[in-house]
Amino acid sequence: MLAAPEAQNPLLPELAEMVVGGFAFLFVLFFLGRILVPRIQKALAERTEAIEGGLKKAADAQEEAQRALQEYREQLAEARHEAARLREEAREQGAQIKAELREEAQAEARRLIEAAHAQIEADRQLAFAQLRTEIGRLSTDLASRIVGESLEDEARQRRIVDRFLEELETSSDAQAVR
Repeated sequence: MLAAPEAQNPLLPELAEMVVGGFAFLFVLFFLGRILVPRIQKALAERTEAIEGGLKKAADAQEEAQRALQEYREQLAEARHEAARLREEAREQGAQIKAELREEAQAEARRLIEAAHAQIEADRQLAFAQLRTEIGRLSTDLASRIVGESLEDEARQRRIVDRFLEELETSSDAQAVR
């Protein structure tokens, strides 16, 4: 039989494997250290700048949005103030128009009342004149019958009627004073 080779420790590799493994490790370490790590750092730096730039842009956009919102609120407040002012002006104009219409209506009512009073006074004067003429005619007819003589003379008739009516007015005024 063959002699058994020396028993090797499974945890310790052979020297040739250690040398090849060491060179491979150094090659990978050199490759990673010189080529890949700078590229990875560059990519991370670019990514960081892009993120920071995006955050800066977002912050700027948010500030702009806040300014626009504040400006909008100011414009809205100004518009509300203007609307309130316009409503107040409209109320004042409405009140003024109402007052003018009321004055016009009152003036028209006064005019109508004055016209009615004038018409009533004219009708009263006309009725008084007609009544006076009728009383005069009836009085002369009655006086003619009582006296037995004709009172056809118009001037005379008028004087008698006027004197009679004056006496009536005087006596009615005297009774009203008592």
